[in-house]
Parts: sequence; structure tokens; C-alpha cells
Amino acid sequence: MLNIVLVEPEIPQNAGNVARTCACTGARLHLVEPMGFRPTERNLKRAGCDYWDEVDIVRWPCAEAFFEAHGADELHLFTGHAERGFTEVRYGKDAFLVFGRESRGLDPGILAAHPDRSVRIPMRAGLRSLNLANSVAIGLYEALRQQGFPGLV
Repeated sequence: MLNIVLVEPEIPQNAGNVARTCACTGARLHLVEPMGFRPTERNLKRAGCDYWDEVDIVRWPCAEAFFEAHGADELHLFTGHAERGFTEVRYGKDAFLVFGRESRGLDPGILAAHPDRSVRIPMRAGLRSLNLANSVAIGLYEALRQQGFPGLV
């Protein structure tokens, strides 16, 4: 199963949109604390996602705990600071697609610890970033395309 990792997401609506994408594709969602919102039922409903019950969610207390547990796994860190495009890599069936917070992306220390695992989504120069939920969908669907969209109709 493909894995989507949100490291310290800040906006509940983005997390809700990502959860919906994970529900529709069968991807597992990893939420790494601290988050910019509390994942209470009220906040999740406000995020507009009625798919939370359809998503396999794993919570992590911090980025260090996640990377300690999965540092040896197939990680693809999405960042605007990478040279390699996201379509230039092969995604295994259990790959982890890792995305940072909306305001700053992944911490420089995380990127420095995994320099050969960073990928970027091309965009025009001078612009900061795409929306987090859109970036997740772009990366996830490329991984699924490479695998022939297993289990999807």
C-alpha cells in the first residue's frame, strides 16, 4: 500500500482533502505532530471530509519518530529544493510520499538527512509552492499510474 505522510500539516481543510484522496485510492495516511489543528471530530467535519472512516491513519508524535521507524524504507520527499523531478523516480508499492507543512515545507534538516530521496513537482520560477492537497494528488497519482492503478476502477 502506498503511504502519504504529512509532516506537521497546518490547515485542516488540506488534511481533509488529502484524507479524501487517500480514501479514494487506498493509500495509508500518516499524520506527523505537531499539527496546526487538533484532529477532533468537530475539526474534521469542519474540514469537509466525510471519508475519515475510510482512511487508514497512522499518527506520529514527531518527525523524528516517523523517520526513526521508516528511515530505511522507500521515501520520496517532495520539496521545491530538489533537482530531480517526481516523474523521474520509480515508486514501489509500499513507497512513502512525504510532504511538509504548508508554510515552510519540510525542514532543512530532514532534507539534508535524505538528499538522494528528494523530488520536486515542476512549476514556474519565482512562485513558492502548489497547494499541499494538490501536490499530494499529483505525486500519488503518478505513483499509482506507474503501478497500473492497482485496485482502482
